[in-house]
Order: sequence, then structure tokens, then C-alpha cells
Amino acid sequence: MSRPYEVEGAQVSVEREKVHFVSGDTKCAAWRYPGTNGACVIMAGGLTVTMEPGTDRFAQRFNAAGYNVLAFDYRHLGESGGQPRQIAPIGEQLADWQAAIAFARSLPGVDPTRVAIWGFSLSGGHVVRVAARNPGLAAAIAQSPLADGQAAAPNAVRHQKPLALLRFTVRAVRDALGGLVGRDPLLVPLAGEPGTVTSLTTPDALDGDRALNPDNRYPEWQQEVAARSALRVGFYRPGRYASRVRCPLLMLVCEQDGVAPAGAAVRAGKRAPCGEIVRIPGGHYEPFLGGHEQAAEAELSFLRRHLPERSSPATSKSAGRRMAQLADETTRPPSRVSSGRQPRG
Repeated sequence: MSRPYEVEGAQVSVEREKVHFVSGDTKCAAWRYPGTNGACVIMAGGLTVTMEPGTDRFAQRFNAAGYNVLAFDYRHLGESGGQPRQIAPIGEQLADWQAAIAFARSLPGVDPTRVAIWGFSLSGGHVVRVAARNPGLAAAIAQSPLADGQAAAPNAVRHQKPLALLRFTVRAVRDALGGLVGRDPLLVPLAGEPGTVTSLTTPDALDGDRALNPDNRYPEWQQEVAARSALRVGFYRPGRYASRVRCPLLMLVCEQDGVAPAGAAVRAGKRAPCGEIVRIPGGHYEPFLGGHEQAAEAELSFLRRHLPERSSPATSKSAGRRMAQLADETTRPPSRVSSGRQPRG
């Protein structure tokens, strides 16, 4: 379908089409933006942030610069399948990335050796783990990444009132136990004022709707998450995998980020062999607000340096050998995040 969108103040007509790929036994929905330069950027939003509010602004900028883009919804969210809804099981989301990479490499007009990944917030943390597992990726961008949930937790607690924190914890435990017997998730808002039972109450967390959903542009986006998933994010530490990332990795961090504090992301970026760090002032959602131009230009500069135009096509022999290596990377079964019988999400 063709939809106009605004890039740097001008109305541009872009072709993007809804496509689907299979992850596990479930269909994931995605927007495919055909590009002109053969490279592809795969994108996903943050905690229960669906593909439109989570990726549209940056996907449009990348596509206008010539890149193919594949922006997808995780299972259990948005237009993708999967029951129950509004859960964010980390193991399944990492598997969704593997399926998305394999699908993107099969698309017409995409050079499978020139694929990059982009993630924001929780997905920014996923980007580190996915890049560590896929050395054949050309580049990876982690924007306002949650590199260490344990490092972020003290700041989250500091901005919540004790009674509300206790009520949230009780709700999350009840939700996790209910998940074991198949009960529907107990949901909490993604953000709220201190004293409310919600996922986050830091000052910059409250900017989420203004940043991602201005003028209610995406009325179908459900801004809630299963309490069990919100609690488990606090134990997620993807930055520990940064030293294993072999492709160029850009960590774009916000200096006053209260949701995913910059320090953990900076430390992860320094551990990555080909890590680059860009700092911008502002809170967690600044790349979608006043810092959008600075963030977008930094990311486009990074992509241009690490996904350059091909001067000549590779020989069929070397291309075939490389394709076999990439196929092996994306078809290996994903590593398990935990063992034992636990509720998803």
C-alpha cells in the first residue's frame, strides 16, 4: 500500500507493504519498505511498543536514504499472532529476531551480507544479544538501550512510592503464577505518576505517549504490559554480551535517561570490539522529541560508513559460500534464557 509521510518537512510518497513471516508456530506482522541501495535495516520497538509508534519516524528516514526496512511486531503484540496478549517473553522475542533476519535476507532487492538491526529501549538490549549471536550482520544500532535491567532498577524504585511498588510486585507475582495455569495476563500501564501501579514512573517515562503517539496518531496501540513481563525486565542484562559482538555496534545513549540509564549502555559499548558511542542530552525518549534530528543523522552516518554501496558484485562462488554461512547463523536454535517450567512473559 502507498502512504505519504513527512520527511524533513516535505510530503513524500512511499511504498510500504504489510508482510508476514513465521516465528516458532506463529505469524509475525511487519512493514516492508523497499529500498534502492541493497542494504536492509530490521527494526523493532520497545516494551510492548508496536512497530508503528516504535519505528515509523526512523524507518522513514532510513528508507528515504535508500535503505530497505523491515519493521516488525513481536509475537503476542500488535498485529502479530500469539496468545496470550501483551506479554514480552524475552526468549521468544530473541527468536523473533532470528526469524526476521532470515526473512529479510530472502527479500528481493536485499543483499544478505548487508543487513543491519535497530532496536529501541528493551529492543535495544535485544540488539546486543542478537548481534553477538549473528556475526554475519553488517551493523547494529541500539538506541536508548536497556543494557542492564539490574542497573536500571534502583532508579525506577527511587521514583516510585513504597506502597505502590509493593502493590505492583504483588500483582506481578500473581500474574506469573496465573500464567502457569493459563490465566489471562494482569496488565499494568507502561507509565504513570508515582503512586500508581504501573511499569515505570520516572519523569522521562511519562514522555512516552507524547514522543511515540503525538496527537493520538496510533489509537490502536495498547499502552499496557503484563505485570510479569515488566517485573522480569529488571533482571535482564543483555549488555553482558557486548564483548561477543563482532559487527560495528552503535550505542546511542541519552545522558539523562531515567528508564535505561546511560552508564550501563556506555560500559557495554566500550566492551564491544567495534563499539561506537553517541551521547545526546535528554531523557529516554529524546530521539523521538527534540533530539530526533541529531539521533537520526548519527544513525544514518553510522549506516553509510558500515553499509557502503557495493562497487562490484561478489563472485558467485564467494557469494554462495557467504550465503551458506549466514543461513547457518540464522537457523541454529536460539539459546534458552532460562530452564525449568516457567510462565511466559
